[in-house]
Amino acid sequence: MEPARARAIAVALLMFTCCGLALAGDKAPIKWMKAHATFYGGADAAGTMGGACGYDNLYAEGYGTRTAALSSVLFNDGTSCGQCYKIACDRKRADPAFCKPGVTVTVTATNLCPPNDALPNDNGGWCNLPREHFDMAQPAWQKIGVYEGGIIPVMYQRVPCVRKGGVRFRIVGHDYFNLVILMNVAAAGSIKSMDIKSSDSNDWLPMSRNWGAYWQCGGYLTGKILSFRVTDTDGQTIVFNKIMPVGWKFGQTFASKLQFK
Repeated sequence: MEPARARAIAVALLMFTCCGLALAGDKAPIKWMKAHATFYGGADAAGTMGGACGYDNLYAEGYGTRTAALSSVLFNDGTSCGQCYKIACDRKRADPAFCKPGVTVTVTATNLCPPNDALPNDNGGWCNLPREHFDMAQPAWQKIGVYEGGIIPVMYQRVPCVRKGGVRFRIVGHDYFNLVILMNVAAAGSIKSMDIKSSDSNDWLPMSRNWGAYWQCGGYLTGKILSFRVTDTDGQTIVFNKIMPVGWKFGQTFASKLQFK
């Protein structure tokens, strides 16, 4: 091989290697955060139904028993509804008798664990400010902890949600007061903003968060064909065209074929 050509190949390989190292260096390691976790809802998680996010029957909506109520710091006035968290017992801080090391469980935020200011933060006031705490559905908690322990230190990280099928929309309320909740949201799991458009208008109307995962808007939209423009908290926007057909009724749920990625 000619010396000039050999040098050129060597330089190209060096540049490729350096670029690869630089790209690898750009990916920051996933950080585990510290918190504590308790459990509620019973062995079948029946007591976790409903909740401050508004998902109601968690079995029917696909969330099952892998759910958690978040302390106020994590719940963030409902902004975190639908987000997913991978949780593990922190064996370095836990009593080994109550910890199941090397196991993780992924849960969806479906409820608020309210503060109890009558009790100290380290003795019963587990969800008091500024504590980061997960009150997990009992079946999920027992994947990482031993029942008799009651409370364990944990490590957690937010992870993308994995869902089957498309995003689902439920509408409740009444004439001139429309409440819409999105369920089965993948990826970010949580919603940053929503707009609504009826079939008799070309204008998108902004919606505002009402409570939990519910979004609201005024105006008479009853029975009209409705479309939604939704942006999740990771910044991805999807337009769900004509997801609610003419003649819909309050209390109905409509499934789309679209999903966040």
